Amino acid sequence: MPSPEMAEGLADFFSIFGDSTRVRILLALDTGEMCVCDISETLGMSMSATSHQLKMLREAHLVSSRREGKNIFYSLCDDHVRVVLETAVEHLSE
Repeated sequence: MPSPEMAEGLADFFSIFGDSTRVRILLALDTGEMCVCDISETLGMSMSATSHQLKMLREAHLVSSRREGKNIFYSLCDDHVRVVLETAVEHLSE
C-alpha cells in the first residue's frame, strides 16, 4: 500500500487531468513542441487563458518550456506524461 503522501501526490497528479482544457493542451503537445500562440489557435482559446492553463501544467511538472527569443515553446515534460495520456485515450477507445 502506498504511503499517504504518495496517495496525495497521485490524487494531485490526476486532478490536473480533470479539466478538459488542460487535457486538450496536453493532447496538442503530444504531437510535438508548440508555442502559446499555436496552442491558442489550435484550441480556439485566448492566449491569456492558454497561458494560465500552461502555468498550471508547468507547476504540476507535466509540461516543460524553453525560450527562443520572445517566444516560449512548450512540450510534454517526459515520456511518462505521454504514456499516461495515450493509455487513457486507448482505454476510452475500447
